[in-house]
Amino acid sequence: MDFLLRTHELSKSFGDVHAVRAISMTVRPGEIFSLLGPNGAGKTTLVRMITHLILPDSGHVEFFYGGRERERIHASDVGYLPEDRVLLPEVPVLRTLIYHGVMRGMGHTSARREAEAWLARLGLTKRSSDPVGTLSKGNQQKVQFIASILHRPTLAVLDEPFSGLDPLNQELFVQLIRELRERGMTIILSAHHMDLVERIADRVLLMNQGNATLYGTLEELRAAAGSNGRIVFHISGEPDLREVLAHPAVAKLESQSPGRVSLLLNDGHTLSELLMTAAAGMEIVAVQSGPMTLRDIYVQALASAADDNPAPAVVPAGAV
Repeated sequence: MDFLLRTHELSKSFGDVHAVRAISMTVRPGEIFSLLGPNGAGKTTLVRMITHLILPDSGHVEFFYGGRERERIHASDVGYLPEDRVLLPEVPVLRTLIYHGVMRGMGHTSARREAEAWLARLGLTKRSSDPVGTLSKGNQQKVQFIASILHRPTLAVLDEPFSGLDPLNQELFVQLIRELRERGMTIILSAHHMDLVERIADRVLLMNQGNATLYGTLEELRAAAGSNGRIVFHISGEPDLREVLAHPAVAKLESQSPGRVSLLLNDGHTLSELLMTAAAGMEIVAVQSGPMTLRDIYVQALASAADDNPAPAVVPAGAV
């Protein structure tokens, strides 16, 4: 079967707050599946239901691995990096990692060997005897990351893995997450760093107020957003946009501010004629063009959801 994890109409409320509303999604073996959304969108609640830390009010989760279907994933087959730091600050780093490995079914010797190898990889060998609480936030995040994948789980759930990391270490984590996928690990990634997510995620679920807003590959999300690209004109003076906005290559005016006009583009059109039309209506200083980024899609989708009549969830064909 072409899934490791499936959720069916998964819902959870806390009092009057509907944290997750009927979420159905599929995570395939060996992919990086990213959960996106603003704070309070329901991502962490969804993750906690998947990992059985909390139970849903309705709906269910199913897994398929090891040749059979399962109602839940075994503790030794899942790794969970929570958004909040949960390591005991007074316990030494190496002892912490060995404990987490043993708790996930590893022998003491193999847990120590793996922990020492990961500490060396992340430049923390000299801190292995130090209490976790004496490390910087970034280094504590590294230790939590190691603890979540030390036992080589089938599924790793990483909630805000880039939190507390400087740009160089964010790049290192991007590389590590890719390596884990190449080794066959399936990864659910929840993060606000959309530029990093865009580089590594195979598919994305965008949540807002507990609902699924967009779901699919980046190409499918661009198609669902109604545009595959944009062009930005840096201009001098006041533009006349009447002819430009009527051009068949233009989907819509994305934004306009002094000295800048941004247009979303339709597929299947060359830009040469559009540039000539634009030049007749504005004094162009510079031009930039490119595809819509994941950040663009995110902002556009949430802006639509903020309207009085928010758009329903868009699930591209074949995304499930």
